Amino acid sequence: MNSLPIGIFDSGVGGLTVLKAVRQRLPRERVIYLGDTARVPYGTKSRGTIERYAIEDAAFLIEKGVKMIVVACNTASAMARETLRRDFNIPFLTVLGPGARAAARVTRTGRIGVIATEATIGSGAYERAIREACQGAGSGKEVEIFSRACPLFVPLVEEGETDSQVARLVAEQYLAPLRKREIDTLVLGCTHYPLLKSVIGETMGESVRLIDSAEAVAEETAQLLEQGGCLATSEEPNEGRFYVTDAAERFHRIAERILGAPLEHLEAVEVWGHDRLHTT
Repeated sequence: MNSLPIGIFDSGVGGLTVLKAVRQRLPRERVIYLGDTARVPYGTKSRGTIERYAIEDAAFLIEKGVKMIVVACNTASAMARETLRRDFNIPFLTVLGPGARAAARVTRTGRIGVIATEATIGSGAYERAIREACQGAGSGKEVEIFSRACPLFVPLVEEGETDSQVARLVAEQYLAPLRKREIDTLVLGCTHYPLLKSVIGETMGESVRLIDSAEAVAEETAQLLEQGGCLATSEEPNEGRFYVTDAAERFHRIAERILGAPLEHLEAVEVWGHDRLHTT
């Protein structure tokens, strides 16, 4: 188990923010990344469709021989985590829990904003997770949560429009209502959104703490592997294999900019039909 890779999947390039943090925290681990670029965005789809996509993504990674899977997609985390944990005999870590726990730790006033896809916001998963995290911390802190769907953020990131005037205009439109709520903490509830962090931060102002769950996910990944005795023992630095379901050239260009390094291996694949591998 120690030498097996970690599997990470997302609907597109957003999950690379999680992969980058995992690599920094666990430099000896091999990583396999799947970006379902043919079907991005997930956030506008129905629960049934999102569950099917997540099952196919997970089955593809399991076929590659991974020892655990990080669901680096907030929409899949919110809508499909119970199904994945029920149907597959492998450890899963979603990005939702670590992000909620981080928000509960850092808020000063208890006024927390959440921005995410339409499906994630509609599920109410972040609101529940943040309240549970605050109760679990035993702080007794009163929490008010204000949520906002930002569907255009994902296509902006997928097109590489992360620091443009268009991105600023869209951010202003989406975030102005949250500024009026006087929140002190904002959860970036989609792994694409940290790639717009400078624009979001500029729009919200210095008084608002932005919660990017990537580092928290990396730390919890390390804890999960350590508890299971599955940490890599090789002295060699990690290597990555990257798979996409469409638009490999665009993914390659954006991914190298996000990671700040060349991709070791990139291959276009199909994941449709891999759901037949899962157990029910």
